[in-house]
Amino acid sequence: MTTHRNLFATVPEKDYLGFWANQKLNARGVVDFLDFDKRDIAKISGIAPASVRFDQKIPKEVLERLQEIANICGLVAQFFAGDVAKTALWFKTVNPLLGNIRPRDMIRYGRYEKLRRVVMNAMEENAASRRSKATGHAAESAATS
Repeated sequence: MTTHRNLFATVPEKDYLGFWANQKLNARGVVDFLDFDKRDIAKISGIAPASVRFDQKIPKEVLERLQEIANICGLVAQFFAGDVAKTALWFKTVNPLLGNIRPRDMIRYGRYEKLRRVVMNAMEENAASRRSKATGHAAESAATS
């Protein structure tokens, strides 16, 4: 069973990348950020390339997949404290933790769930490290008082 903390941890704290105007996904913004084309979107959504569109009649499959991808992008941006350039570079750089594949290619190959898990694990490890450092600093301060 998923805990509420884990469920909500998959949603970025802020919209660093500008994907969510008035709580509505800017689908074209996600596609442009990752430099995807209609064939990429069709493949990850499981629909025909001719059916891919980003207006009010966006296919449900495309919208749902792009929402998931936007959340992954937002979490990475959160990790980089909102630095859009670092976030974009991370998605386009070969990553040894991902089997020497670029994160954007993992998405293109339909491996976005694995990518989400890797991002979530990294964020949890980073948060644990910060807590540990904060606890260490507090203990250090108490010992010197």
